[in-house]
Amino acid sequence: MKKSFSFEFVYQIAALIVAVIIVHLIYVTLIRPNAEAILTEQATRAEQGEAFVPDRSLFVVLRDYEQESCFILMLWAMSIMGLKARNSFRERNMLDNRFIEVSEGMSILPEDTREYSRPIQALPDTARHNLLPRVLLAALQRFSSTRNVQDVSDAVRGVCETESDRLDSELAMVRYIAWAIPSIGFIGTVRGIGDALGQAYRAVEGDIAGVTTSLGVAFNSTFVALVISIVIMFLMHQLQLVQERLVLDTQNYCNDNLVRHMQVR
Repeated sequence: MKKSFSFEFVYQIAALIVAVIIVHLIYVTLIRPNAEAILTEQATRAEQGEAFVPDRSLFVVLRDYEQESCFILMLWAMSIMGLKARNSFRERNMLDNRFIEVSEGMSILPEDTREYSRPIQALPDTARHNLLPRVLLAALQRFSSTRNVQDVSDAVRGVCETESDRLDSELAMVRYIAWAIPSIGFIGTVRGIGDALGQAYRAVEGDIAGVTTSLGVAFNSTFVALVISIVIMFLMHQLQLVQERLVLDTQNYCNDNLVRHMQVR
């Protein structure tokens, strides 16, 4: 488990660095140059007194630093959720295996637990630390020591509940990112409104270009942040659904393939 934690920590740091590089590269080479060209063209047409309606370009909407930060956090959160989803699907594939070979009508006695534990203990370390092998081993060991089927059922339920709590706690970083993204959008709103108020004297003189640009920063940052937050929350709830189903299906697997066959003479 310690090795797994170290891997996830290094993975998260690496994912953040990669997200920063990718998003910043896209902004430097594509979004900001196009946004500046569009704004320059609009300013030139306005100075010439030409009557026109400015197009709401996607490059202009995305050009500010708050939107860039939101996209970096979005990619970071998606990479973290992608790793956890991959782990969940890999563990779910283990439910297709029959670790306990018991046909209908056969019983498992406390004396048989060592025999049934050997195939599970022989699994590689990476597979043995998955949820299903851990639950099966805990159930067999509890049955061997207590010779009580109800204790085995409680052990299965306890391991599954602990795993559910662990999976939920590991989403803390994703929840923080989902909270931070709208907050960054609101920071852009405050910055834009502050800049607009600082240029209010120019609006009084008839030059409203600076005020409208600053207000555009305020509204665009909030708009982008809220849209990204909706996407992140949707993906996070889908991941939680996958993890909850994994825990429930593992508990049902143990009850159907192990606990119901246990018998005490």
